[in-house]
Amino acid sequence: MKRNTWQREAVRAALDDAGGFVSAQGLHGALHASGSPIGLATVYRALADLAQEGDADSLQSPEGESLYRACSTADHHHHLICRNCGLTVEIEADAVETWARSVAAENGFTQAAHVVDVFGLCAACTAAAATLREPS
Repeated sequence: MKRNTWQREAVRAALDDAGGFVSAQGLHGALHASGSPIGLATVYRALADLAQEGDADSLQSPEGESLYRACSTADHHHHLICRNCGLTVEIEADAVETWARSVAAENGFTQAAHVVDVFGLCAACTAAAATLREPS
């Protein structure tokens, strides 16, 4: 485990404040807007460390950018993520766990790991989109 520095704690606090998935650049911008002199490379390193230790979730956006979020649980989990507003819900997916172990074993793999994130529209964004489509 890495030692806690003021930079690492600043990144952790900013990630908690973000409330959802955010890029390193977005987090860096928020830190600078609040007066922090922290460098972008330091933000990247701190986020990578937090993700590796299970203190942050990490995923790739549909555009391929790494996004991070403060993790509410250290247990293995998956996400439902709204493509429109970014709402993220942590979910358990026992069927995915069983399938992943089975497929790995069938192909002679051991110590298999996986990441499953499901992107869609949340109920609020679906309702808003339906309202926009309704005839006047």
